[in-house]
Amino acid sequence: MTEKKDLLQPELRVAIAAAQEKQAAQITLLDFQGLGAFTDGFLVCTGFSAPQVDAICDEIEQQLARIGVDLMHREGKAGAEWMLLDFGSFIVHVFTERARHYYDLERLWRAARRTDFTEPRAPGAAEAEG
Repeated sequence: MTEKKDLLQPELRVAIAAAQEKQAAQITLLDFQGLGAFTDGFLVCTGFSAPQVDAICDEIEQQLARIGVDLMHREGKAGAEWMLLDFGSFIVHVFTERARHYYDLERLWRAARRTDFTEPRAPGAAEAEG
């Protein structure tokens, strides 16, 4: 898993680590480069409740802001089953399990290269990466 993350742009590595920090599940990167899409990729992950979806989004936004990557647009309200964070070069989708299954972005964008990041996060790993 570390090798996969090492090949990514720094802001994607930070977003993945932030999602892992908040115990997001099924973290998947859909890479659209070369497909003529409106963004380079989607980072998709699952939270097990609406409050966890909120927490994952907040953590990703805060960690990216810390390295100077500003959020361009946010969709979804607190307590929603799906939220979107648009950072321009990539978009983060955080779903509850039910919403992720319903929208099934992996099927919709099946032409994209897919990379899964499912390794559990070791305690204290975020501090070691900084």
